[in-house]
Amino acid sequence: MSVCETWHGALHRLQNEGEAHVLATQVTSQGSTPREPGARMVITLTECFDTLGGGTFEWQTIAAARSLLQARQYGFHVEAFSLGGRSGQCCGGYLNVLLEAFPGSSANIAVFGAGHIGRELISLCAPLPWNVQWYDSRAGVFDEHFKRQVRLTCHSPYELQSSVATLPPNTHALVLTHSHDEDYALIAALIERDDVASIGLIGSVSKWASFEGRLKREGYSDQQTARVRSPIGLVHGAKLTDKTPYAIALTVVSELLWLTDTPSSQENRGLDPHVLRTLMTDSTTTTS
Repeated sequence: MSVCETWHGALHRLQNEGEAHVLATQVTSQGSTPREPGARMVITLTECFDTLGGGTFEWQTIAAARSLLQARQYGFHVEAFSLGGRSGQCCGGYLNVLLEAFPGSSANIAVFGAGHIGRELISLCAPLPWNVQWYDSRAGVFDEHFKRQVRLTCHSPYELQSSVATLPPNTHALVLTHSHDEDYALIAALIERDDVASIGLIGSVSKWASFEGRLKREGYSDQQTARVRSPIGLVHGAKLTDKTPYAIALTVVSELLWLTDTPSSQENRGLDPHVLRTLMTDSTTTTS
């Protein structure tokens, strides 16, 4: 249990850093309870911040929160406690805890190249809920203000093979370095990984035709080369006439938004209405 950070400090930091977490709030209280409604704590898979009062019910709350994180069940959930029954605590009161489970970053993005377009891309990604890994083989190319951007990790210089090998599964990779040879080596390494979510290569149709022919001559299959999207940033299959770095970056980020979009299959959003009515009208009926 962390004692160095308050729940609101941890909540702000975790939201910025994109780490999955649960905000636990005591919302009802009847009889003798360790704390009053409004008490809060924040829970991750490995840490806790602040307290709901301690005791068995708090450990049960932590276990429930971590089960939600492990199962990726995000949204609102209610846990009900009879302190003398379920939790075996002598104070014997009743309370309900609202668990708000946040997924953290919704996607992992890897950008290879810190040229003009790469810089615009990174700036446009800043407000989005993505974890971004940014690579360039040249030393000293990252400005200090980029290094302070949340959910962004800069790698310069980097070792190509190990960097590609250690990308998290389901990463969306974009290749736009200053060197065609480096672009080709990255594409060859990326298509060998079956678990990369998408692979985008900047450049013209003729550049990709050249790369594709070379890859096939070196033994890569049609299935592997078909995973590469090039040129990147096409909108409805059409190319922009505006070739400024910002315009290109804007189309690429728009394309990524579609690629990373995962609509919810839940028909009901938030708390089930019946659970909410019960919670708000009679807390004792849900605490046995």
